[in-house]
Amino acid sequence: MFLSRGFRSIALATAVAIPMLALSTPKAHAGIFVSVAIAPPALPVYVQPPLPAPGYLWTPGYWAYGDAGYFWVPGVWVQPPSVGLLWTPGYWGFAGGLYGWHAGYWGPHIGFYGGVNYGFGYGGIGFCGGEWRGGVFAYNGAVNNFGGVHVTNVYVNRTIVQQNTIYNANHMAFNGGAGIQAHPTAEQQQYASQQHIAPTANQLQHQTMAAQDRSQLASINHGRPAVTAVSNNAAYRQAAQQHAAAQPISSADRQAGRAYTPNSREANQSQRIANGLRSGQMTSGEAARATATQSNIDHQVAADRAANGGTLTGQERQQINGEQNAASRQIYNENHNGNTVAPNAVDNRAANQQARTAQGLRSGQTTSAEAARTNANQASVDQQVRNDRTANGGALNAQQRRQVNKEQNHNSRQVYRQKHNDRFRG
Repeated sequence: MFLSRGFRSIALATAVAIPMLALSTPKAHAGIFVSVAIAPPALPVYVQPPLPAPGYLWTPGYWAYGDAGYFWVPGVWVQPPSVGLLWTPGYWGFAGGLYGWHAGYWGPHIGFYGGVNYGFGYGGIGFCGGEWRGGVFAYNGAVNNFGGVHVTNVYVNRTIVQQNTIYNANHMAFNGGAGIQAHPTAEQQQYASQQHIAPTANQLQHQTMAAQDRSQLASINHGRPAVTAVSNNAAYRQAAQQHAAAQPISSADRQAGRAYTPNSREANQSQRIANGLRSGQMTSGEAARATATQSNIDHQVAADRAANGGTLTGQERQQINGEQNAASRQIYNENHNGNTVAPNAVDNRAANQQARTAQGLRSGQTTSAEAARTNANQASVDQQVRNDRTANGGALNAQQRRQVNKEQNHNSRQVYRQKHNDRFRG
């Protein structure tokens, strides 16, 4: 996997991550401040903490990158720099083989943030958590948690939430490549050229504290941060300082964090199969072959790791890489051979299962051995769908649909159990 280029990219990220935290200029221009060869983990699921006081705006949590790899910056309520400004979150974008961080900023309008569904008003398009009205911020009660705070400027608009939400079942944290397929609108491109205000001093300090908190490192928490969101950064600052004092980040942690690549190649292959099924470019029969191939590779990786104390030798890596290259060509050929099928619910269900396996591999929650089992089961279901369609002129009858749905329910439970059994692969 991207060894030489990846290490150069990681070194670059380490060099530029600290200056990025020190931003204090009044104008922040959109740009890529960090580029790495490793995809960010999936977004964790969490509950929004209550609003600390009227006038605070929600800023969602995100994966940042530092000298110890990816770390989670908790979502937090903050005070905007001035009246009328809104927060556009940062996002990771895949291009040219690298994942680049597009920094967040304050401005009069919400710009493009990769289509990433951060929740709580940031559904992937714009912001539906509230709006400025006559110098006072009014909150949309459909998405905000007020707790016990009395807020007078409240309205409820669920329609705007539904209209601006991008479905993200696998909680992807990046745009492009095997991630979210979203592009800026003409209006968002116009907003990108407006004057932007840099993150406030409190926001920068908040990220700095998270970078020093060992429990927030992806290589330590395997995509499940100890602290996902807080009401205010002062409360988290105290906890982060205690964590740093009790167990500071070591040089070994930094080395492990920079090398943290939980099964990225395997995840990308499963995601490509999912994309092919969802678009109709890959038939059930083709998906069965590609998934069976991937299951065999996953099994081989698991066996090699088990024989070598959890790692792969140089020769084994070379062998696996060659097999993945062949599998990649197979997926490409299946997606571009002209055999297509109209997008349908059965194939979409299969695509969702593949995407969930990919997300588990990428986050480290699913091991190669577990992926081998789920991919083998999915290949069997895909082959059954193909056989049934062939026998019925291209369609499934009602009984066959019920049978396939039953088997997919079984697979779905298996995927869930394997992602939540506390077996991780870093």
